[in-house]
Amino acid sequence: MKDIKNIALVGASGAGKTSLAEQMFFNSKATSRVGKIEDGNTIMDFSSEEIEKGISMVLGVGNLKWKNMKVNVLDTPGSADFTSEEISASIAVENLMYVVNATAGFEVTLESSIENLNKYNMAKSIIVNRMDNEGADFFKTLESIRENSNLNPVPIFIPIGSEHRFEGIVDIIKGKAVIKGNNTAIPADLTEIVEETRMSLMEAVAESDDELLEKYFEAGELTNDELSRGIKKAIVKGTLIPAFACSAITNTGVNELLNAIVEYLPSPAEKNELKIYKNGKEEVIQNSEDGELLAYVFKSFSDPNVGDIAYVRVFSGSIKSGMDVYIPEKDSKDKVGNIAFVLGKNRKDTEEINAGDIGALVKIKVARSFNTIVPVNSRISFGEIELPTPVFWQTIKAVNQSDEDKIGAAITKLLDEDPTMKLEMNTETNENVLAGIGEQQILLLKKKLKSRYKIDAEMQMPSIPYKETIKGKADVSYKHKKQSGGRGQYGEVYFRVNSKPRGEGFEFINSIVGGVIPTKFIPAIEKGLNEIMKKGIVSGNPIVDISVDCYYGSFHDVDSSEMAFKIAASQALKKAFQVANPILLEPIHDLQITVPVEYMGDVMGDISTRRGKILGMEQKGNKQILNAQMPLAELFNYYPNLKSLTQGRGKFTQKFSFYEKVPDEIAAKVIAEANSEE
Repeated sequence: MKDIKNIALVGASGAGKTSLAEQMFFNSKATSRVGKIEDGNTIMDFSSEEIEKGISMVLGVGNLKWKNMKVNVLDTPGSADFTSEEISASIAVENLMYVVNATAGFEVTLESSIENLNKYNMAKSIIVNRMDNEGADFFKTLESIRENSNLNPVPIFIPIGSEHRFEGIVDIIKGKAVIKGNNTAIPADLTEIVEETRMSLMEAVAESDDELLEKYFEAGELTNDELSRGIKKAIVKGTLIPAFACSAITNTGVNELLNAIVEYLPSPAEKNELKIYKNGKEEVIQNSEDGELLAYVFKSFSDPNVGDIAYVRVFSGSIKSGMDVYIPEKDSKDKVGNIAFVLGKNRKDTEEINAGDIGALVKIKVARSFNTIVPVNSRISFGEIELPTPVFWQTIKAVNQSDEDKIGAAITKLLDEDPTMKLEMNTETNENVLAGIGEQQILLLKKKLKSRYKIDAEMQMPSIPYKETIKGKADVSYKHKKQSGGRGQYGEVYFRVNSKPRGEGFEFINSIVGGVIPTKFIPAIEKGLNEIMKKGIVSGNPIVDISVDCYYGSFHDVDSSEMAFKIAASQALKKAFQVANPILLEPIHDLQITVPVEYMGDVMGDISTRRGKILGMEQKGNKQILNAQMPLAELFNYYPNLKSLTQGRGKFTQKFSFYEKVPDEIAAKVIAEANSEE
């Protein structure tokens, strides 16, 4: 465990995470050439969708050797639509390395990444990449991170030059400069800033360790050795966030970054406490090489040529080929087949993966994303991972009728890869609805259906599951009488129909006395009511929150039947709706909207135009949190609008709250539309 480093490259979209990983693999001789995103030949972005778009959409996994240390590198997409990939990566590593664009500073996607991963107890560091780009400014970039987030990065490296003059770095800890791979004296014009940065670093390190703090007060400084040891402790504790400068494209500072990763960042042996659940109770355990197997599938995907593949992080013990294991989340046994170490799409077979390491299980049957792997008799598991709530919805169906039987199974496999997406059958609207956290994410699923399973799918905005009810009451009767030779049909009912409080559903009251309707026909009356309530009367939507009291009626000895009373009941309810002031109800959702203060006015105005209500607000840092309610009809297209209003910085969570009356003008349109489709 002490000879492994696990890092996840996270953060801003377009900051150069994939290019940096590519250069790391090449410098360490894990690969023989440097791939380029524009050429579509990088190790990490190998899917046809990523090559076509030129951006990362899926978590990439690779490994390299540097100074006798194995470094597992996880490369994540920067787009907020693929947040689940960042969450997956953060579970598998000890180190989150935020890659930042030196020319763009604190970008929207960096902000999103920091906020999403804030709650994870990983060691964090900052890599200021693209120092060769026009407008690159290392210190300004770090300052923008301090101003806009809760991170306080302290430079370990500072750049020598910038833009086209960026030629190397100064290593603050070792007190040396490295230009084009060669150690050299620190340039005279940087002496002052190097001294200032070193003092800041010493203070940050001393504050994280009482012994070093005492030494610092006595001597006024720390030795290089004390600084180096102190940095490791401070990074593990989370009291120090080191910052590095580099350019992946010109390969400047990348070797020095790799040196720093193996020298200063924690290994699985140094950051080995893990929160788990044992028999449902939370515990903190120490990972160990000789402990009982505890592994976690942080990402799974389906390869049509190979089968189901699960990326796995082993925390304790080891996982071996041929082993029988237990998956607590599925309450099911599984068998480990082939095992491999991974470099992009390339796999190198192995017999086992030991504690602290990352690899892949090939053709695994049961285990999927966010599943624990333990011995058969164990009852240990990870807790449930908190995932973002959906903010974007689309219906999905096969274009070709011949694919209808296949599309469900294909989507299920794809959803295993990204648990932030859900597929739900809306029984009221009879639609399959995909719910996710962004348009790109859902469009990617559509492309995967085509490229992997040869299924064309079409998507559109879901229908709103309206409901019908009444505001008033009615006292009605209906006689169903039909004579057409032979046995006739006869059934008569008298109903008192009333509205009920919202959410109380349907109540049938049998007040028949004296046998005016025989008892054997009462269930048929209730059945007739239930059937018409499912279909609806005014708009084709289900009826809710009414009571029907059947208090009188009549029957015929020969002609009465269950069918006659079913028809009488449904027609009587239709008659009641004509006089009891029918209304439409629509689902209202609770929203918690987080926006920077400067966009508050625009966002509040937009909520009002969407028939929303603001319930309250609170300040959190430089963000405002709005609690609001909004009809689902307006919520379906809210996410793109909120992004547009806030330059991508607004976000929200939502959940269903209650049903409320649709305004008359909108209800009239919905009813007219429903009737025109009949």
